[in-house]
Amino acid sequence: MKQEIIMAGFGGQGVMSIGRLLAYAGMKESKEVSWMPSYGPEMRGGTANCTVIVSDEKIPAPVSSHPDTAIVMNLPSQDKFAPKVKKDGHLLVNSSLIEKEVERDDINIIKIPANTIADELGNTRVANMVMLGAYIAAVDIVSLDTVKDSLTNVLPERRHNLIPMNEEALDRGYNLV
Repeated sequence: MKQEIIMAGFGGQGVMSIGRLLAYAGMKESKEVSWMPSYGPEMRGGTANCTVIVSDEKIPAPVSSHPDTAIVMNLPSQDKFAPKVKKDGHLLVNSSLIEKEVERDDINIIKIPANTIADELGNTRVANMVMLGAYIAAVDIVSLDTVKDSLTNVLPERRHNLIPMNEEALDRGYNLV
């Protein structure tokens, strides 16, 4: 099985973090992985996306022009990447920030109120983990337990106090799907 995923949002929404986390979890499960970040010219608040590929076989190239899945955290990301998702693929939409409907009926659109759930958990910055949990439930590429086990390896040590909240955010997203 091979999955090509694009995760996109604006800088500060943690799309790079969930991309690295998914890639690390894939490595822990002995899969082939690639993670390729792409930043806009600004730092915080600018555009950011990354491409993650997780596969049982060698990965010939780390880019994807037509991903199996797009996880979009904001409207500009949805506008850019929703048209590129493969037929029968998945589009995970942060419905807390995106109200615009996608004009496609050939993909599986999953709306997740990620920011709302993150606010309920007490920190809007875990909206990315809500989205990743939903993705893991929708596409069986790595286990939720492996992703949780990978948090200590991917998050900086100064953020380890937030691991329980990140785990809860992953669970909430997972249980929505």
